[in-house]
Amino acid sequence: MESQTKKKRCNIMRHVISVVAIVFGLLTIKSGGAVLFWSEEARIAAGDYVPFVLWFNFISGFFYVVAGIAFWMNKTWSVWLAAAILIGIVTIFSALGLSIFIADMAYESRTVGAMVVRTTVWSVILFLAYKVFQHRGDV
Repeated sequence: MESQTKKKRCNIMRHVISVVAIVFGLLTIKSGGAVLFWSEEARIAAGDYVPFVLWFNFISGFFYVVAGIAFWMNKTWSVWLAAAILIGIVTIFSALGLSIFIADMAYESRTVGAMVVRTTVWSVILFLAYKVFQHRGDV
């Protein structure tokens, strides 16, 4: 009986992770796409955005959606994709930091805040996804 309850909780957690990843991905695609392609107003509002960070975030949004769908479909490789996403975010965040401090590049403080949020969200997603799939014995 206890294992049924754990299994049910794991399925609920997996679906929550899925929805968060998909929604986060769609919002990332929408906001990045607006600045890159669709809206002069969004470009102006973005201020001193950092192009390589913006492009990374826009492209990674598609990977967020894929990871969310894979979580929903119970694919073990979704944990590895979440790890790759987190590694990418941390790498770009580090490159942003180096660009700011070494090259004295102009940037918006909300870019740093957004990268902190991305790092936090994907750290939590990875941790929870790992726990869910570890419970099943898949990772």
